[in-house]
Amino acid sequence: MSIRKAPFVAALILGVLAGPALAQQPTIRFVRNPDPAPAFKVDTLEGKPLSVGDYKGRVILLNFWATWCGPCRSEIPDLVELQNKYKDQLQIIGLVVDDDDEDAVKKFTEKFGINYPVAMATDELRMEYGGIPALPTSFVLDGEGRVVQKHEGLRDPVLYEVEIRSLLGLPIGNVKVETFEDTGQIFLKHADRATQLPGVDLSNLTPEQKTVALHKFNAESCNCGCLYTLAQCRIWDRNCGVSKEATTKIIDALAGKTHEGANAFAPAKPSATPQPASAVPAPTKTPAPEKPHP
Repeated sequence: MSIRKAPFVAALILGVLAGPALAQQPTIRFVRNPDPAPAFKVDTLEGKPLSVGDYKGRVILLNFWATWCGPCRSEIPDLVELQNKYKDQLQIIGLVVDDDDEDAVKKFTEKFGINYPVAMATDELRMEYGGIPALPTSFVLDGEGRVVQKHEGLRDPVLYEVEIRSLLGLPIGNVKVETFEDTGQIFLKHADRATQLPGVDLSNLTPEQKTVALHKFNAESCNCGCLYTLAQCRIWDRNCGVSKEATTKIIDALAGKTHEGANAFAPAKPSATPQPASAVPAPTKTPAPEKPHP
């Protein structure tokens, strides 16, 4: 649904954010005690220097995308309209992932009338923001340059507008604002804070065993080639069969179970991992991620 066809009213927001629970108050969520956005300096397609620090005081929508990505193309008209509507208070920055032909990207931006700066994302920049395994991926930054939310996939532009208005101190109708602790949803380095992981069942463990399991998930590396810990890989790619098998072995060992003919703590063998929708290949230059906090 386009902003052009959807005025900012609480009734519409209710349908977008609350889904089927129409009686529920619509809610947006921001990170509690957010981290500063990783700094970077790149050149735009026009050759001008670009960094998040250039727009201090504005809300920033950092949008990772590619010309071949259908959902990315679909949201561009709405991003253009958002930039027009909040031009003095909002700055959208487009960072192109997995597109090698800069001239082709420039023609694409001209064709779609993109009115915000666009630059080619380096592999190092991409890794600073968690690898960007799916497109589009957008990070929402407050006026102090801190990352308060992350969205993967195509989202209704009304959601972005509500978040932007909230961060700008503008009216947002009957929308509730909540905060949450980043346990790896925004930055994988915070996976050590998580008490639950995607696809990992800890329900049969005692509280003490659960603590030991989570420690092992954050201490042991995944062998799928991602260079992340098991916990980080489960958050980064919930379809990864390698981290799934390894975490299951750890849980079974703690619960007194063993896998027939196998050491429960032996490293898992790499297996084929289905890629998520709108997935992009891993960067060729992959510096090791930050180690989880002790």
